[in-house]
Amino acid sequence: MQPMVRAFGAAIASSALVLGASQIAFAAPEGQGQPEFKVGAVDWKPCAEVPTIECGFLELPVDYAKPNGEKFQLAVSRRKANDQSKRIGAMVINPGGPGGSGVDFSFGADRYFSKDVVDKFDIIGFDPRGVARSAPIKCSAEVLQRQPSDYPKTKAEFDALVSFNKELRADCRKVSGAIFDHASTRDVANDIDSIRRALGEKKINYYGVSYGTIMGQHYAEQYGRNIRAMIIDSNMDHSLGTWKFLETEARGAEDVFTEWVKWNDRDASSPFHGKDLRAIWKGLLAKADKGELKDQDGRVITAENLGAGVVSMGYGPAWKPFADYVATLVNGAPAAAKFAEGETFENPFAGIFCNDYNLRVGSWGEYQALNAMENRVAPNTRGSSLGHGAMMGCVGFPKATNPQRPLNIKHAPKILLTNALHDPATVYDWAVNAHRQSRDTTVFVTYEGWGHGVYDRSECTLKINDEYLTSLKLPRNGTRCAAVEPPAQQVMSADAKPAPAGPFSVR
Repeated sequence: MQPMVRAFGAAIASSALVLGASQIAFAAPEGQGQPEFKVGAVDWKPCAEVPTIECGFLELPVDYAKPNGEKFQLAVSRRKANDQSKRIGAMVINPGGPGGSGVDFSFGADRYFSKDVVDKFDIIGFDPRGVARSAPIKCSAEVLQRQPSDYPKTKAEFDALVSFNKELRADCRKVSGAIFDHASTRDVANDIDSIRRALGEKKINYYGVSYGTIMGQHYAEQYGRNIRAMIIDSNMDHSLGTWKFLETEARGAEDVFTEWVKWNDRDASSPFHGKDLRAIWKGLLAKADKGELKDQDGRVITAENLGAGVVSMGYGPAWKPFADYVATLVNGAPAAAKFAEGETFENPFAGIFCNDYNLRVGSWGEYQALNAMENRVAPNTRGSSLGHGAMMGCVGFPKATNPQRPLNIKHAPKILLTNALHDPATVYDWAVNAHRQSRDTTVFVTYEGWGHGVYDRSECTLKINDEYLTSLKLPRNGTRCAAVEPPAQQVMSADAKPAPAGPFSVR
């Protein structure tokens, strides 16, 4: 992934906010009884992008149930520990998504992790199957450009979305090949252990953030005995049904709006400081509902677009940039962002998320009930753009191959589970529930502040994470780290610190 900050980013400018030699035996995962196969070593070479880091590929089965069948090339990278005399081991990392590149994440690992961590660990990045350099899932631009709204207003529009999603899925499968049907996180967990064996490590360390937490959770279930240390930061909950998934996301979005209003009341840098921001926002929503809110190109800005802006702003959080953007809407519309077009576009969501989550809306009536609920729960954001988009992106798809179920971790060491109280994406309730399902194996730490990604939000969170990684020292379960006020003005920069990729980025 390109370097980016924990910020609202360029999206606020748009009215439509988018989101080889030795052979090593591979043993069957715990409880799955899959056939053994041989995995080769990685032929490491300097990465073209960052020559001080090594890159390579690992040939793996597309379908682990058929280890001698079709193969694909899994892209991996290795940033060797700066101080080899103090090397503890290898740490596999993933920035989330689905669709985030772990190889790219490793390029900026020295700006994300502390010096103590990069001194003592080989940082191992990988692009999950279906992503970036690893047999990426792609779809035809011609099909993608015909995508109807994820917010149908009539049964005919709902039916049109179902038809489009079926057409899109067929197109993506045709363009991408066999990897499309074997890109679930259960498959990725097998790939992670293949990486471990290719590296010759008895045990590995793992840091996964956002959607990378599902990878960690699955790995802990299947290969718990192969873990030295694991941090799952900003957690997905892979047990929720459609209603609860949508409801918790909506509550998280509304919470971010409330926290933004509180920031406006306490920070004089806000253009709305001393004003009734809730009333101003209500007026904007009303204008949007009438179709009267437009950008400089004359494109309508919907109430759902405004709500998507709130969710996106909460990642940083980028309180002031979003307030400044809203001020331009109040005083005059902003310029629209331009997006490049091409023959095909990567679209890992369809093959990954829709196989990990069985969020299927079966009828127009069911959709109406779900949409009414999310608007009732989060009137100021019209639900959550992330939750809604994730659900509607899978409408019309067949059942998921790796559907939701409670966590069942039995043989792993203690795992550090962290989450921000006001996370706009992987909402706090998800972390609470994931911990409840794994309370014998996870130690839960809450950051009482804002944003997506906890690792270095404060001296408290950084100390806890680094002590655990380097010495396996864990805090008391239930530890809470106080909120630290983020900078009012987040600045985008090519040299900025890498940040977690958002979860279930839809199309």
